Amino acid sequence: MTALISHPARPLAGAAAVPGDKSISHRALILGALAVGETRIAGLLASDDVLATAAAVRALGAQAEQDDNGDWRVYGRGVGGLAEPQGVLDMGNSGTAARLLMGVVATHPFTATLAGDKSLSVRPMERVMTPLSLMGAQFTTRSGGCLPITVTGAPSPVPITYELPVASAQIKSAVLLAGLNTPGRTTVIEPQPTRDHTERMLGHFGAEVVIVEKPGAPGGGGAKEITLTGQPELTGAEVTVPGDISSAAFPLVAALLVPDSKITLTGVGVNPLRMGLIETLKEMGAVLSIDNRRNEGGEPVADLTVVTSGLKGVTVSGRRAPTMIDEYPVLAVAAACAQGVTRLEGLGELRVKESDRLDAIVRGLTAAGIEATATDDVLTVKGGGGPPPGGARIETRLDHRIAMAFLVLGMVAETPIEIDDATTIDTSFPDFAGLMNGLGAAVAARQGG
Repeated sequence: MTALISHPARPLAGAAAVPGDKSISHRALILGALAVGETRIAGLLASDDVLATAAAVRALGAQAEQDDNGDWRVYGRGVGGLAEPQGVLDMGNSGTAARLLMGVVATHPFTATLAGDKSLSVRPMERVMTPLSLMGAQFTTRSGGCLPITVTGAPSPVPITYELPVASAQIKSAVLLAGLNTPGRTTVIEPQPTRDHTERMLGHFGAEVVIVEKPGAPGGGGAKEITLTGQPELTGAEVTVPGDISSAAFPLVAALLVPDSKITLTGVGVNPLRMGLIETLKEMGAVLSIDNRRNEGGEPVADLTVVTSGLKGVTVSGRRAPTMIDEYPVLAVAAACAQGVTRLEGLGELRVKESDRLDAIVRGLTAAGIEATATDDVLTVKGGGGPPPGGARIETRLDHRIAMAFLVLGMVAETPIEIDDATTIDTSFPDFAGLMNGLGAAVAARQGG
C-alpha cells in the first residue's frame, strides 16, 4: 500500500490535460475488436482498468497494441467473430469492462470466465445477467451473482425489448452490445437518460441505432427507447478520446476551494449526459466557463476554466444522479466547504460502487470534522463556508474516487489529510498527484510509508 498525505495547498494555477475518458476508452477497444479492419484510438486512457480491457479483447482474438506515437491500433474480428479465450478474463477493478464484456460474450457461441479483484468481486452483476439470460445466455456465478462468472454464450440469440429497472448506462450498453450479434432489433427503454457513449460510438462504427424520446413512458419526461439493428458490419474507425470529466472533477473542485486559484483544463468531454457536476457547481455559485467547444469523434469537447468561488449549499434531485454518479465523492468535498446545508438525493447506486461510497464519504467527512449523515440514498452535508478542520486518516477501501476526493479535501483543510492507500488511483487517473502538484498542490508519500 502507498499512503499519501495532502497538505494545504498554495493557489492552484496553470493549464493541464486530464487523462482520457475511461468510459469511452473501454468502448473504443471493445467496438474496435468487433469491427472489420483497423481502429486507431488517440488519447486512450492507459490506466489499469483500460489495460485490463485491452488484454481481454486480445484474449478474445483481436489485436490491440500501442504504437510508437502513443496511439492504439485495434484490428478487429468483426461482429460475431471473436474466439473463445484460453484463460480467465481478468477485469481487475473495472465494473464497466466486466459488464460490457458480459454483453459481448453473451451472444457468441462459446464459454468464457470473467474475474476481478477483491473490490470488483463483491459488486452486483445480476442486474446485467437478467436481460442477457432473456437473450439466451447462461451464467454460473458465486452466491449473490458476483464474479467470477462463467458465461456460456447463446448459440442462437434472440432479440429483446428490455425496460431498465434502474437508470444504468452499463446495463443498457451490455444489452446493446449483445444485440450486435443477434438477428433482428434489440431495444432498451431507459426511464431517464444515462450516458450515451455506447450509442454514439456504435453509430460512429457504422451500426444502425434509432433513439426515440418517450416522454410518456414510466419514469416521466426524458425516457428514451434505443433500438439497435443486429448483425451489422462494423468498420474500423478513428477515435479521439476526450479528457474524462469524472477525472477533471478533482482539480476543478480543488481550484474552486483553494484561495486565489485559477486553472484551465483542456480538451475535456462535455457530453450533455455527463454534465451534472458542472450544473450543480454552478448552482452552488462556482465561477466556471466552458470555452472552445468542438466535436471530436462524435463527442462534444471543450476547455474548462475555473476560479476560486464562494459556494453555498443546495438540494440536488436524484434525477440528476445518472449524469454525475461518479462525481459525488468530490461534490461532497465541495459541499463540506460551502456555506450551509447540501442535500444530495437518489444516491442508492453509490452503495454498490467500488466500495459503499455513501458510507465511505460520511465516515471520511466526519473524521475530518465535518457534519455529514446518510440514509439509504440521501447524503446531507453541513458546510462551514470555509476550510474544515482536517487532520484525518482516511480508509479508501480500494476506491480510487474516495482516495482522490479526500486528497482534494486535504488541499483546503486547516491540517493535512492522509489516505491509507493510493495504489487504486491508477485505475482511472495515473499520476494524479503529479498533475495536482504541478498546479500547486502539496501531495506526498507519507514519510516512512
